[in-house]
Amino acid sequence: MTRSSRLRFGLVLIGMLALLVITVALSLGVGARPVAPAVVIDALLRPDPDNADHIVVLTQRVPRTVIGIVAGGALALAGTVMQGLTRNPLADPGLLGVNAGASVAVLGAITLLGIASPRGFIWFAFAGAAVAAVVVALIGARGPDGGNPAKLALTGAAVTAGLTAVTTLILTTQTVALDVYRYWAVGGLAARGLDSVATVGIPVLIGVLLALLCGRGLDLIALGEDTASGLGHDVGRTRAVGILATVLLCGGATAIAGPIVFLGLLVPHALRAVVGSDYRRLLVLAVPAGASVLLLADVLGRVIALPGEVQAGIVVAFVGAPVLIGLVSRRRQMVL
Repeated sequence: MTRSSRLRFGLVLIGMLALLVITVALSLGVGARPVAPAVVIDALLRPDPDNADHIVVLTQRVPRTVIGIVAGGALALAGTVMQGLTRNPLADPGLLGVNAGASVAVLGAITLLGIASPRGFIWFAFAGAAVAAVVVALIGARGPDGGNPAKLALTGAAVTAGLTAVTTLILTTQTVALDVYRYWAVGGLAARGLDSVATVGIPVLIGVLLALLCGRGLDLIALGEDTASGLGHDVGRTRAVGILATVLLCGGATAIAGPIVFLGLLVPHALRAVVGSDYRRLLVLAVPAGASVLLLADVLGRVIALPGEVQAGIVVAFVGAPVLIGLVSRRRQMVL
């Protein structure tokens, strides 16, 4: 890493952290009920239970801001790891069947146990996401070519298709399940509390640490698995650690925010356009970048449909699609 590249990385990191601070401030102050920055600070430092603005900040906006940071950072980091493991720029956390597994588990909780609150879905969503990802990883690792990126992708697609069919079957036969499920399925930060973050906090933190440990291994895998093995690197270990990190990150994020799609695909592409393809840099930058994107989507969703709001997952997909198309087109032009 040259001096100029280190300087550029440092500046980008500072910029990402500054952007995160700005988005946190917007998340705490912007909404159907605008709250001035001074009032937000006062609510955080000297909360007044009789002040309506303080109540809004502490009971509604602080929890959804924390959830946005955790879920956004986790999904972006998981997407970066998956793209590195599979050497596929179109890979995202859903490749392991995470969203589909979480959806089936949530529907099971609704139909079998009568749970109707997003807070009650947390462990079910986390467990469903983890089980689906483990099944995909185990099946994809079987055989003489076990762990092959193409085999892993095909296995994930097959498991996702099967779980999606189960989800559709339940939704078409259980009207009550549809009414509860459709709110969770769009992905968002509202109606969740800090207790949900505490529930998945340790698994997500472990996932972050494991993902960051994969940086050098992912850089070597990018050269080709044979080349990485020839250089003495244990490709199987990096793959196992990376998949475990993805399971923990995606399971936790999906449990607290619902199946937010596209974020894990968009953020790594945007970062590569700025700092290149060094995974040791991308993994570090993915956390504040992903958190900022999800918080910005949540803030935008609050103000574009007043007095109601649009869920953050819908905003990410709607705004992110043209951005990703632009990034891909730009890279293609550069290659040509």
